[in-house]
Amino acid sequence: MDHPPVVSAIHLAKATRLPMQPKDEVEVEAGRGIVGDRYHGTRHRHVTVQSRETLDEAAAVYGRPVPSELTRRNLTISHGVVPRDPGTRIRVGEVLLEVVRVAAPCKLLDDTIGAGAQEALRRRAGTVFRVLEGGRIRVGDPVDLVLSPPAPRPA
Repeated sequence: MDHPPVVSAIHLAKATRLPMQPKDEVEVEAGRGIVGDRYHGTRHRHVTVQSRETLDEAAAVYGRPVPSELTRRNLTISHGVVPRDPGTRIRVGEVLLEVVRVAAPCKLLDDTIGAGAQEALRRRAGTVFRVLEGGRIRVGDPVDLVLSPPAPRPA
């Protein structure tokens, strides 16, 4: 696509296993995550990000649609590949994020989406980020997936 990706959906859950709730915008705190989300204040699991494009690939494997609100990820972007290499940085609206690790699909997906969803989302379940710079994220915000990596630290 010729245009940059944008945030197409925002979801959070107040506690583990509770349904994800859609939001038009969220407040994100540096070093803490999305205010009101179950992982707010945890050490490294501040924000999870997935791509609609990747969910469509999972749907092709699964044989039916994979709704973004049922995947348990906080942000869905319109298109593009969400970085997976630790230390890689992206900007989502006002917020600067850094990759911690690939997000593994949880067993709960088979309950919420249907049998086989967890397997269809393997290697397609998005990425876990820590928040370096906080701010607000809104549906429609631009996403910069190609930020330069941080400079190496002197030895």
